[in-house]
Amino acid sequence: MPDEEMTTAAPRPRQAQPLPQLHGVLVLNKPSGPTSARCLAALKRLGQKKIGHAGTLDPLASGVLLVLLGQATKLSSHLMAGGGKIYSGVLRLGQTTDTWDCQGNILAEAAWEHVSEDDVRREIALWRETREQPVPPYSAAKHEGQPLYRLARKGAAAPAKVKRVEISQADTLDVSLPLVRFRVACSSGTYIRSLAHSLGMRLGCGAVLTELTREYSHPFGLDAARDLRDLTADPALLAASLRPIAEALPHWPRVELTPEQARQVRNGIAVRCASLPSGGGEAALLLDRGEALALARRKAAPGGPCWAVLRGLWN
Repeated sequence: MPDEEMTTAAPRPRQAQPLPQLHGVLVLNKPSGPTSARCLAALKRLGQKKIGHAGTLDPLASGVLLVLLGQATKLSSHLMAGGGKIYSGVLRLGQTTDTWDCQGNILAEAAWEHVSEDDVRREIALWRETREQPVPPYSAAKHEGQPLYRLARKGAAAPAKVKRVEISQADTLDVSLPLVRFRVACSSGTYIRSLAHSLGMRLGCGAVLTELTREYSHPFGLDAARDLRDLTADPALLAASLRPIAEALPHWPRVELTPEQARQVRNGIAVRCASLPSGGGEAALLLDRGEALALARRKAAPGGPCWAVLRGLWN
């Protein structure tokens, strides 16, 4: 989900000594409040100058934020392209805000008492039929190079945008009107605020998102996540908490290279593809003594098929 520049800062480390640049994936349990960018800034102050993410969370949201360190930053587009997400959250009927969540300015309030529990359960189940959704006006999606949230704050007009999404699961967990707790499994980039807003429009009373937790961001869940406060209080935990790059790409077939082949890859030379790796496919993760070395694609060559590097993962 897009990251909006607002609200409080993430906790700062207590006179921590900078660490050397690390390489790997940190499964961070982002707290509600700070932006994703501020959470990354807190880790950057620990010496991690090369840092990125695989899909931000709104300030309101908490849960799994995949932080990419060092060479793992090269995985961002691959992780976001095929990575499904699972969220649980709470929405409130009877309000409409400019941000489509409870942190925005209230635009309208309406009676919700005519809405029944069955109405709510029916509408949430219909999320599974959603193929397109409107992009919130306060989002990081861009128009002519400018994030929509900046244009919205300036009062500048921007065309309404829609995006394609896939909802594979939509469950109502609890209905205590006007509050509704739900869980959704969806494609990367889905706006949960938009689902809540559209539900409120269909029910005729408005709705805003009040809580959101990302429980899973492919291929990691909350059970693997570390709290930001713990990491900034004890930076030594950062290195111990990192996941190897290969763990972030569990569905990529593996090809173990010989030392000579690994040297060739580092020198930009395509290596012969004697056979397809386990799992088949045209793309693979090349390994050097078990460590991720490069993302590669199989291609035809005069001497036979070979692995051509898509993305090198070495220092």
